[in-house]
Amino acid sequence: MPASEQGVSPNRYKLVPRTLVFVTRDEQVLLLKGAEEKRLWAGLYNGIGGHIEQGEDALSAARRELLEETGLPGDSLWLCGTVLVDTGQDTGIAIYVYRGEVPYGDLISSAEGSLEWVRRSHLKAIPLVEDLPVLLPRVLDSLPGMPPFSALSYYDSRERLHIIFSD
Repeated sequence: MPASEQGVSPNRYKLVPRTLVFVTRDEQVLLLKGAEEKRLWAGLYNGIGGHIEQGEDALSAARRELLEETGLPGDSLWLCGTVLVDTGQDTGIAIYVYRGEVPYGDLISSAEGSLEWVRRSHLKAIPLVEDLPVLLPRVLDSLPGMPPFSALSYYDSRERLHIIFSD
């Protein structure tokens, strides 16, 4: 269907597409500790990811981000979920969450922060980005072939984060 028939209108809700990638090695998950000088998530642990560029599909973007930020291949990635972030504005965020297993490979340094393999049992002891304590258990329990989860994320009037999963 050509763009003229897609129903694109400036009055409709718009989404900025992003990827979020979690790779594991045995009982460890690779996390990025945000550089202290970063505007967002400084000193907090997060997955690997970033924006999906125009003309790029979500899986290709996830593989690109993983390679750029870690040096690891993304051959084993699978979609384990999507999160729509309602920002309370005309534009929201769509996050395509991927998981993969990477049994080998050396990490490269990144300007984004420091990469660390964290044992799953230690996740509660480190400062995670606010949504990860809720998302990570679902992501890490995801297996290839399982249906992906679907979630809505938003902040209420008291600035409390809510993540609602559709079952």
